Amino acid sequence: MSSVCDKVAVVTGAGSGIGRQLALELARRGARLAVSDINESGLAETAGQITAIGAEVHAAPLDVSDRAAVHAYATTVVTQFGVVHQLYNNAGVAGLGNTVLENDEAAYDRTLGINLFGVIHGTTAFLPHLIASGDGHVVNLSSLNGIMAQARSSDYCASKFAVRGFTESLRAEMLLDNHPVRVTVVHPGGVKTNIATASLAYAQQQGRAVSQDRQARVRNYNDKLLKMPADQAARIVVNGVEAGKPRILVGSDVKAVDLMVRLLPRLYPRLTVLFERRTLSG
Repeated sequence: MSSVCDKVAVVTGAGSGIGRQLALELARRGARLAVSDINESGLAETAGQITAIGAEVHAAPLDVSDRAAVHAYATTVVTQFGVVHQLYNNAGVAGLGNTVLENDEAAYDRTLGINLFGVIHGTTAFLPHLIASGDGHVVNLSSLNGIMAQARSSDYCASKFAVRGFTESLRAEMLLDNHPVRVTVVHPGGVKTNIATASLAYAQQQGRAVSQDRQARVRNYNDKLLKMPADQAARIVVNGVEAGKPRILVGSDVKAVDLMVRLLPRLYPRLTVLFERRTLSG
């Protein structure tokens, strides 16, 4: 067992959703927090809530897709606290919900830049400090879609499958070289956040055509699939981190999907298409 009490924990994407709740849960358990997000108003709200709990917090705006900015941020955090024990690479976006034929290179660049390279940048920037702490832990947020692929999610699925592979490779390296760093990959299922709505809003802000079918899919995702409260998801994650779990499945839905993919690797794509037609179509 490993406690988060008195540890310095870095949480990216802490301005809302799972990231905010992770930061708050860590604060309640006695951690000192370094939180970041590209959304400065959401980040300020999170920092205020952490302060109200009584925990020490350092908050800074950050675009995780910017490698130089992430490495500079790591230097700032270490200067502030003197040590870093835990890194939660949480920041992410949902993708645009288009088919491969509809997506352009910019869509893939954005989703992979945030979801995958944000994880890589955070890990490479903080890993030497985690090793130096003597009791480090890297926690990377993948997804249900890091286990099971779905239609109209090629950019998102590619990023989350890659996060899973990157994390498992990192774990093997830490074990091989006897570094004092645990490594955990997290696969959340349907957690009630604004990730799908934010993706739709981004597409509209960029002047992209958003079909009625796409709008209906987002409504159905929010209403039918995103059920678990984010604070409950955060407790599951932090409990898993304290238990030293290398892999954390958040929700009964992702546990069922994990079993289905293992037992029915050839059939599951057809089952997911059938499910989507019945559940997500307008």
